Amino acid sequence: MDKYLELGQIVNVKGLKGEVKVNSYTDDNTKFKRLPKVFIKKNSSIKEFEIEKVGYIKNQVIIKFKGIDRVEDAETLRNSYILVDRDDLEKLPEGVYYIADLIGLSVYTEENVYLGKVDDIYNTGSNDIYVIKDDLGKQKLLPGIDEVIKKVDINSGKIIVNLIKGL
Repeated sequence: MDKYLELGQIVNVKGLKGEVKVNSYTDDNTKFKRLPKVFIKKNSSIKEFEIEKVGYIKNQVIIKFKGIDRVEDAETLRNSYILVDRDDLEKLPEGVYYIADLIGLSVYTEENVYLGKVDDIYNTGSNDIYVIKDDLGKQKLLPGIDEVIKKVDINSGKIIVNLIKGL
């Protein structure tokens, strides 16, 4: 598991006072308000920034960082990624995982038949859909419901599923 979790990408500047527009990767944009600091990754370097102010416009997060006071300074952050140290995040409830931690896990049936690896997860509104890709590139879509997803073991890199009728 990586030390940092990616929360979003800086895609543009807003105004002339150093604010940036962020495409958030989290389902809870208020997370940004609860973080005193984040890390910004540009190319291969990672630098810590203190958050001064957070706002929202439509589905984007607007962030003002301390020390970034001009549009020219903010422009240098464009296309960078916002990371957070996992230690700075609140503990997740039992059975809840970050999607980044599930991508790449091996998926097996309860009979220990290998199905492939988690390639993507997306939300349909009612539940998540796990995209499982086998070694030949064939995809299988599994609903992220308790009846199907039986066990997730991040440490061993494995998910156990029950293929209910119709899957």
